[in-house]
Amino acid sequence: MLENVESIFDGMSDMMKKLKKASYEKNMKDFREKNGHFFEEMASYVEGAQDKEAAAKEVAHVFTDAVKEEFSVKGKIKSRTQADLNFFMIYYVFPAILMTQSEEKDLIAGNIRDEWAVKFRDSKIQYADYDRIYGAFREKIFGLF
Repeated sequence: MLENVESIFDGMSDMMKKLKKASYEKNMKDFREKNGHFFEEMASYVEGAQDKEAAAKEVAHVFTDAVKEEFSVKGKIKSRTQADLNFFMIYYVFPAILMTQSEEKDLIAGNIRDEWAVKFRDSKIQYADYDRIYGAFREKIFGLF
């Protein structure tokens, strides 16, 4: 399940650079085209399970383990890398999960968020859907950058 899911973080730096409304929209479209099968796999796995909560926990465990293994050096992730991963989760991964047609999308996102907070230090992140994040942009995110 979710073989090579850590590959969704390929190109993370480029996707987070100079993030503006237009680039975010394009990046999200490209991200979903390239990685949508992972989110559909998560959704179909949970939807097909009798115990949906247990299945969502398993998806979260597999996902976070793969990311941790990919980005750890001697069992630790650099603070800067962790911050980048957190932002990428907020801007791309969670919205992509919430864009699936699955009735279990909130269950999946919630379990990944909870497991993320356990596995990664200083990572009590929250999630929002694509429309909420996209709407927060003016020309630049929150008009800041």
